[in-house]
Amino acid sequence: MNNTEKKTVEKMIQIYCAAKHNTSGNLCSDCYNLNLYARKRLEKCKFGEDKPNCQDCPIHCYQPEMKIKIQEVMRYSGPRILFKHPLLALNHMIKGFRRK
Repeated sequence: MNNTEKKTVEKMIQIYCAAKHNTSGNLCSDCYNLNLYARKRLEKCKFGEDKPNCQDCPIHCYQPEMKIKIQEVMRYSGPRILFKHPLLALNHMIKGFRRK
């Protein structure tokens, strides 16, 4: 599985956690568990390297509770990652456009 995708999700969770849970450097326990869960989902993705962005994926592999949490993180962190980690954000967007 692509480590760039794991890193992108982790950075988005870090941005969210720092802003919403007043953490700096380390994730709170809820965000830490969400990150572990997201990594496991990415590792088990049946599409492998050809994985679409989650929003475009025909398979919904997240449990409902975790899906709600990751959607909240993505909504908040999506626009902000462009400023904090522009290369990761651009790479993610380019891969999404290529797969469509």
